[in-house]
Amino acid sequence: MDKLVSIITPAYNAENFIIETLESVLNQTYPHWEMLVIDDGSVDRTPEILKEYAQKDSRIIPIRQKNAGSAAARNAGIRQANGRYIVLLDADDLWEPEFLEKQLKFMEEKKSLLVFSSFKRINERGEEILKPFICRKQITYKQMLIKNHIQCMTGIYDTSKYGKVYLHEELKSMRDDYAYWIDIIQKTGVAYGNPEVLASYRIFTASTTGRKAKLIRIQYQFYRKHLKLGILRSLFNTLYWGVSGIFKFYDCKRLFRRHIN
Repeated sequence: MDKLVSIITPAYNAENFIIETLESVLNQTYPHWEMLVIDDGSVDRTPEILKEYAQKDSRIIPIRQKNAGSAAARNAGIRQANGRYIVLLDADDLWEPEFLEKQLKFMEEKKSLLVFSSFKRINERGEEILKPFICRKQITYKQMLIKNHIQCMTGIYDTSKYGKVYLHEELKSMRDDYAYWIDIIQKTGVAYGNPEVLASYRIFTASTTGRKAKLIRIQYQFYRKHLKLGILRSLFNTLYWGVSGIFKFYDCKRLFRRHIN
C-alpha cells in the first residue's frame, strides 16, 4: 500500500465526460492506483458506465450514494481509500498518461507531502481554449488564504505523516476543494508546483465556476465565516479573487465564441 495512489472521483450525471476521464486514468504509466468513483445519485447512464469499467479493471471501484454534493462524495471515497497518496480527480477533467508517474517523482525530489502541477484548459469538446496555466513553483499557507493556487485534479497529498484529511461537508459543492487544500497546507506548511503541463481542466460557459461575478458574496462568506478572516482582509481577498476571475471568464467567453463561430 506504500506505493498505492487512491484517486477520488465524485460523479453526478457525468455520462458525457466520465468515459474520457476513466480512460485517462487507465492510460497512466504508473500502475499502482485505485479509483474510487462516487456516484452521487446520478439519474443518467453514469452507474451503467461505471459498472462496465469496473468489470474491465478491478482497480475502478464504483460507490453509490444519495445526492449529497461533492464534499460528501469525496469524503465517502477518502474513507474507503487504501492508498498512501490521495488525489481528487473530477469526472470531467483529464490527466496526461505520465501524470501520476511524474508527480510522484516530483514529490520525491522535493521531499514534499503536497504537490500540484500546471494544466491545460479545454472546452466541452476537449479543445484547448487558452494557453496552459503554468503554476507557481511554491505556495505557502499564507498565499493560499488569498487565492486557491491548486487546481483540484493536479494535487497529490501524501498521508504518511498527518493521515487523511477530509472535506467540509457543510460547504456542499462550494469551495470545498479550496478548503481541503488549505487544511492540508496548514499542516505541511508548503506545497510545490510542477511547471510541466500534466492535466486538463474542462471549462463550461454555463458552469458555476464561469459565473464569477455572481459568486462574489459566496467567496466573501468563505473568507469571513469559514476561514474567519477579518472584514478588511476578507474584502481585499474577495476583490483580488473577483477581478482576476472575471477577467479570466471574459477571456474564456471570447475564445468560446471564436471556436463556435
